[in-house]
Parts: sequence; structure tokens; C-alpha cells
Amino acid sequence: MLSDNRVNEIIIEIENVPSGIQSHPSSTQTVQDKPLANSAFSMVSSTSDIHVRDPLIISHRSDKKHNQLEFSTSLNESIPQTLHSPDSLGVDTAYTFHETIQGQKLIESLIPMTSRDRIKTIRNQPRTMEEKRKLRNIVDKEKSKQPHRTLQLNCCARCLSSISLGYRRSKNSLSELLSSISLWQKTLKVIGGKFGTSVLSYFNFLRWLLKFNIFSFILNFSFIVIPQLTVAERNTLQFTGLEFLTGAGYFTKTVMYYGFYTNSTIRHGSSGVSYDMQLAYIFTIGACLIVCFFSLLYSMAKYFRNNFINPHVYSRGIAKLIFCWDFTVTHEKAVKLKQKNLSTEIRENLSEILQENVKFTFRQQLARFSAHIAAWLVSTGVAVACCVAVFYLAEYNSEFLRTHRDPGAVLLLPFVVSCINLAVPRFYSMFGLVERYEMPRHEVYILLIRNIFLKISIIGILCYYWLNIVALSDEECWETFIGQEIYRLLLMDFVFSLADSFLGEFLRRIIGMRFIKSLGLQEFDIARNVLELIYAQTLVWIGIFFCPLLPLIQMIALFIMFYVKNISLMMNFQPPSKAWRASQMITVFIFLLFFPSFTGVLCTLAITIWRLKPSATCGPFRGLPSFIQSIYLWIDTLRRRPGYMWVVWIYQNLIGSVHFFFILTLIVLIITYLYWQITEGRKVMIRLLHEQIINEGKDKMFLIEKLTKLQEMEKRANPSALILERRQAELQGPLHLMEHDATPDLRLRRSVQEDPLKV
Repeated sequence: MLSDNRVNEIIIEIENVPSGIQSHPSSTQTVQDKPLANSAFSMVSSTSDIHVRDPLIISHRSDKKHNQLEFSTSLNESIPQTLHSPDSLGVDTAYTFHETIQGQKLIESLIPMTSRDRIKTIRNQPRTMEEKRKLRNIVDKEKSKQPHRTLQLNCCARCLSSISLGYRRSKNSLSELLSSISLWQKTLKVIGGKFGTSVLSYFNFLRWLLKFNIFSFILNFSFIVIPQLTVAERNTLQFTGLEFLTGAGYFTKTVMYYGFYTNSTIRHGSSGVSYDMQLAYIFTIGACLIVCFFSLLYSMAKYFRNNFINPHVYSRGIAKLIFCWDFTVTHEKAVKLKQKNLSTEIRENLSEILQENVKFTFRQQLARFSAHIAAWLVSTGVAVACCVAVFYLAEYNSEFLRTHRDPGAVLLLPFVVSCINLAVPRFYSMFGLVERYEMPRHEVYILLIRNIFLKISIIGILCYYWLNIVALSDEECWETFIGQEIYRLLLMDFVFSLADSFLGEFLRRIIGMRFIKSLGLQEFDIARNVLELIYAQTLVWIGIFFCPLLPLIQMIALFIMFYVKNISLMMNFQPPSKAWRASQMITVFIFLLFFPSFTGVLCTLAITIWRLKPSATCGPFRGLPSFIQSIYLWIDTLRRRPGYMWVVWIYQNLIGSVHFFFILTLIVLIITYLYWQITEGRKVMIRLLHEQIINEGKDKMFLIEKLTKLQEMEKRANPSALILERRQAELQGPLHLMEHDATPDLRLRRSVQEDPLKV
């Protein structure tokens, strides 16, 4: 039997062994072989039992606390030196990489790797930071000793690695720069915190359209306007100020409209580079529309993936809202704004969950279905009546302008169209009192469909009037006339929107707060305001061929509209009464902008370029039988130049081939179908995984409850063990506070106490 001092020394020695040593074979001086280790562990097991059960040994051990602390201090100084030696750890440290077979193999495998793969491999090694640094230095030295030929083999890989690294760094720096100069970032956070994501989606969509118009303006100004300004003639017309409303007069002889551009080749000096204005005009407009087309497709795919496919759509993002707080936010106002945003999003999620669980009886469903049918019939009839009125007014407008020479007479058609676009959507919004949608998202979707049907139908009728009546009339420069008409429509729509924000919404607030208090403040009509943006952007895309500076006008209008709507929102509106998530709304907005808006624009411009005859006295395409004839003449010119035959081949076999577009359309449809099937499969998989996570959580809760019941039953059956455990905790508490430099490994002691034979 060992003495008490020897027992206490062994206990302290085992207590101070780190937990990580259990997983490595030891060859230290303290434990030299396995029999000695087994005997020592068996003694520790017996003494541990004594330590728990015999109060005499505990008191005797507490009397010799000072000696134990001195021994533990010296042991702590000696054990780390032993444990961090290469033999004790069983792994190769930085000092012995060349001395072991495993280290040599590791170095040989790291040398041929690229810098990126080598850093990643060293980072994944189970070593300390100092060991990883020394390993990297050793690899670099060995790599420098290799022959020059071997290094040349990896030159291409290093170049590719450096190029990819530079690309990632430039991409990150560019994204940081764009986020730092992002417009209205703070204002959008305030709007989202107070009014929720539904109202915020409108302002995000407005900012997104502003970026589109900035790009279109830069492209047109660089390749169309600036070359024309170099050869522009002096404008002899008098400026009266009425041109800002009518778009005619002085503006007719400026770079604003199609008719002012020359059809000749611009050349400065006898040896200067020539610039074909016809090709520049049609290629610039085509490039602008192509970039918009692919940007719309990319944006739709991006938002569809983020809002319809990702798992947080099914989990509702609760974990992100509750557990993911940004600790870099320290400013008091920023913290309050962040708290308001989180509370609003949580309220939206909970409100949507409650609304999805609402069920109706058969009679209620029948009544609601009847109300929906009646509302659709009335809205369709109103839209058809408005379209017929606009058609007859457009035909009458030609005769009206011939008989009335007043400059303000040209505002009749834009005024009537703007009145329809302002009054009818408000009439549609009143249907919500009868239909009573439980899901606010459904109400917004229905209003969007009704409004887009109205506005796109009006634009379609106007396009028919311009291309079939104005273009075939005796108008001297019908392209400029169409550009002026679109300018007036766009400007009149902007003026009506400002008047509605400053007067209509303000008067509604006064009536609801002072005269009829039961009305209260109104809620922001997302569908109506979004359709105003889509309507204006559609006019810009149609008019960009006839008025190249139209994106500049839309830029100014959107910039002003953002601040006007923001001020009106804060003063005249209240947050939505039914909170709901609108993360998927931006995807719907972009889809509506793409179809039918952008596709309709492409059809209109295609008919203009391929079918209509340009004016004979104005514009860059004067004297040609069609606008596309300029491309045909350019291709004929390239045929006579052997160095440009590849351009002719591309045009004949790709651009001018119907079979190529048929095959391309078929491929796009197949890819779309496959992508759709993959999306549906991911949705099903995510839903199944979500259900599996819920079931596993329920299983864990069930097992925890069973374990708790078993522990309670065991405590009731053996109350003396509970008392001894409490005494042991009370006595060990002060000892652990004094021996914080020699932290015991409780897991090792428990394993020794439970099963000494295994150790």
C-alpha cells in the first residue's frame, strides 16, 4: 500500500496531464513503459475512489495543500517540454520534418503544389501556427533548391494562380467600392425598419432602374451624341421655355432627337479615322438593348435563386433573425435601427405563418370566389373601355393638331393618357374592400396583373398609332414626331406623379387625420407605384431609338421621384396593417419588366427597323428603303475586303440565318426546362431536409426527457450518493480556484473511476 504523500503526488501528476495526451502514445521519462503506466493508472483509480469516499484522506490531502502546489508548479513546467517533443506527440514538428519519413513525404507532396493549394494544405494540418510557419519556410527552401527546369514546369500554374488571386482581390475591392458608394443605403434601411420589406421593395426597384438608365445614357452619349456634336450646325431657333413641356421648338434642332443626326461619315482631317454615323447609331442602340436583355435575365435568375430556391424560404430565416446579430454595429442610432429591422422581419414571418393557417368554410369560399369573378369582369371592362378611348383619341389627335397651331395643343393626348393611368389604378385598389384577400401578397399580385394589362394595352395602342398612322403619313420627319410624343408622355406622367404625391396623398392625410378620423392614414400602394415605374421605363426603351437622350430625362425623373416618395412616405403613410414578407416581390417586378414590357419593346423596334421606311429629309438613315439596309450595305462593303470575310461569314451563318435562331431558341428552352426541373427537385429536397431536421429535434427532445426522468429516478433510489457528490463539489471548489495553473482533466479521472480495467 502506498503512503499518503505518494498517493497525492500521483493524483496531482495525472490531474495535470492535458486532455490531448490521451490520444497520443507517450514516451516521457515519467511513464516509460506500458506496465508501469497500467500500474500507475490502477493506483490512481484506487486512490480516486478513496478520495471520493473516505473523508479522512480528503482532510489529510487538504492539510498538505502547500506541498502539492509546489509539486504541481514544477510538474507544469516539466510536462509541456516533454509533451511538445516529437516523440511524445507522435507527429512531425518543424524541427524534425527532415528526420522522419512522414515529414519527408509531406514536404515532397507540398513542393509541386501551387501556392494556393500549398497554403490550403498547410492550413488544414493539425499543427500549431508556429509549426505551420516553419513548415512553409522549409517547403520554400526546398522548392528554391530544385533545378530551373522543374520550376519552369510550374510557371504556368503559378501564373494562373496569381491571375485568379488578382481577380478575386479586384472583385472584392470592386464590390466593397460599389457598396461604399451605393445610393441611399441609410435611407433604405430606415424605410425597411419602419415600413417593412414590402414597401422597401419599391424603392429597391426604383434604384435598380436608375442604374439601368445611367448605363444607357453613358452608352448613347459616348457613341452617338459626342460624335454628332463635333459636326453639329448652329441652332437658329429661338428658345422660349415652353420646350420643356412640349419637347418641340428649339429642341427639334438638337442632339435630343433622331432627325438632327447626320447620315454622312464623320472624318476630321484628310488622314483622320472615319466614323460611320449610320452604323454607330444602330449598333449603339442594339448594344444597349442587348445588354439590358441579358441584365434582365441575370437579375431574374439571381433573385429567383435567392428568393425561391434557398433554404431560408422554407425555414423563414428565423435563425438568421434571432441568432445572427452584427456585433460591429456600435452606434446607438444604428443599433436601434437594426433592432427595428429585426422586429419588423420577425413580425412579418409570424404574421405570414398565421395567415397561411386560416381556413374558410364552403360558403365563405363560394362568396369570395364570386367577388373575385365580379372584380375581374369589372376591371377588364374598364381596361377595354380605356383602350378604345385612347385609340379614337389618338386618331383624332392627328386632325386636331393640323387645325390647332397652339403649342400647347400637343399636350392633349399625354394629358388624357396620364389621367387614365392615375385614376383607373386607384379604382382597382378599391376592389380590395370587396375581395378581402387574407394574404397581402396575393392582393398585390392581382393589382399588378390588372394594372400591367391596362398600361401595356395603352402603350400597345399608341405604338400601333405611331407605326401605322404617323409613320405612313405625310409628316416631314415622323421619327422626330414620335420622339416628341414619347417625351411628352414621359414628362406628363412624371408631373402627374409629383402632383399625386404632393397634393393627393397630402390631402388624403389631412382628411384622414382631421375630418374623417375613422379613415386614418393610408397604406402605401405598392402595385400602383411599381406599375408607374414599369410604364415609364417601357416608354424610355421604345423612345431610345427616336430620342437618344431619353435615358437622361428618366434618370433625373427617378432621382427626384425617390426623394419625393420618401418624404411623402414618412409624412402621409402608415406601416402595413398586415405585416408580410416581400422578399420575392423584386423577382416579380423584374419579370413584369421583362415580359411583357421589354419583349413588347423589342417587337416594336424590330418592326420599325425591318419594315418601315425612314424619312427622306432627316436622320442618319435618310434615303434608304429601310433602317436595316445600312447593315446590308456594310456587309456588301466587307465582302470586297478579304480581311473581313469572317465578319461576313458570321452574319450569313449566324445573325442572318433563321435555322441558327431556331436551334438557339430550342437550346434555351431545353436549358430552361432542365433548370426548372432542377429547381423543383431542390425545393423537394430542401423541404424533406427541413422536415428531417424537425423530426431529429423532436427525437432529441424525447431522449432528453427520458434521460431526465431516469436521473430523477436514480436520485430518488440512492439519495446518499447525491449527498456525497455535493460534498465533493464543495471541497473541490476552493482547491480548483487555488490550482488554476494546473487544471485537472476531469474526463480522464471519470474514465479511470468508471472502468480501471480499460485504462
